[in-house]
Amino acid sequence: MLGLQLSPLAYGMIDGVYTGATALLRLVGGYVADRTRRRKNVAVLGYGLSAVAKLALLAAGRSVPAIGLVIAADRTGKGLRAAPRDAMITLSTPPEALGRAFGVHRAMDSVGAFLGPLVALGVLALAANSFDAVFVVSFCVAALGVMVLVLFVRDRREAVPATAKVSVREAATLLRDAPVRRLVIAACLLGLATIGDGFVYLLLQRREELSTVWFPLLAAGTSLGYLLLAAPLGVLADKVGRLPVMLGGYVALTAAYLLLFGPLGGTPLLVVTLGLYGLFYAATDGILMALAGPVLPDRLRTTGIALIQTGQALAYLVSSVLFGLAWQTWGPATASRVAAAAVVAAVAATLLLLRRRPGSPRPAAAAPPEPGDPTDTDPTDPTDPTPPARSGATSPAHPGTTPAAPAGTDRAGRNTGARR
Repeated sequence: MLGLQLSPLAYGMIDGVYTGATALLRLVGGYVADRTRRRKNVAVLGYGLSAVAKLALLAAGRSVPAIGLVIAADRTGKGLRAAPRDAMITLSTPPEALGRAFGVHRAMDSVGAFLGPLVALGVLALAANSFDAVFVVSFCVAALGVMVLVLFVRDRREAVPATAKVSVREAATLLRDAPVRRLVIAACLLGLATIGDGFVYLLLQRREELSTVWFPLLAAGTSLGYLLLAAPLGVLADKVGRLPVMLGGYVALTAAYLLLFGPLGGTPLLVVTLGLYGLFYAATDGILMALAGPVLPDRLRTTGIALIQTGQALAYLVSSVLFGLAWQTWGPATASRVAAAAVVAAVAATLLLLRRRPGSPRPAAAAPPEPGDPTDTDPTDPTDPTPPARSGATSPAHPGTTPAAPAGTDRAGRNTGARR
């Protein structure tokens, strides 16, 4: 496709493998970060590998095996860094502000995704279409980001040092926890209903007969919507609940899929579809991690986040192959409508899985909470926008004292001033 003469199925397999290849690496990175309690170090390693890979493209030249190794290094870095980075955000933020924290992070992250293609075009124009100059500039920007991470980001540790290192057996027990298990299942279902970005852009390009020169700017349009909406939607999620905002993002995704072969055309189609796509990412990407943070213990926080991300990555691999097969068998219009129906089904299933259960236990208290009291929440409910810390709060029976926390539970005392 787009000059490579790939069938939709072949493109779906390549696209799915490209994203799904990081799945196991996410688990490895998450487990190593929890076992060593060095989340920042693992994140630095991941970002450093990706930075070096950009410069290594210069040495790779036209060698296909060398380019393959460079891409593998870049994907390895991405797989290693994602879970430790998100875990540091959850551990450095009060539970009631996780939506805002992830929204701000995703907004800043998408600034690069938006400006990257534009800067690359500018560098190519100034350097007489020399891609080597693009690789050098990209490396310099990535290296600067690694330096900021090393020098200014703090890795919050548990208040009480762990008595033993995290074992594989202990990490495997995460799925025995019902809230975690429901989140993993929901993440897999939603990932299975989401087709790759490349497919969406290809369908827009084919329908509007856009030149391949403008194709990269479709992704920039999505990134623009993402960076403008991520922080406001994160704040909204903290106020009204993270689950409604996240599911609202998938409603926007459904509308985007239907518009691919809907009544709109021309510039309105491009603006509305890319805007909805940016809204989808702004309402879902960081919000899912904000949902996960409060239900995961500090000791296994990174492993738990990696587990959710791995489930989504593997589901995405399957969805890309299935959509490519559907396109090749039924045509792009029918395949897009089937994808929209799949999103609706996944949203309904997620609502059933993550809705607040009337019988869910509430934290014990000396007296009933006052209206608006943040303790009036369900610590095991991922839909609650303001879940309390599970332990480390002042004991109602003994003011000024802190009850002991069982091994593997979340601890209070999150540093609200820690760098995100």
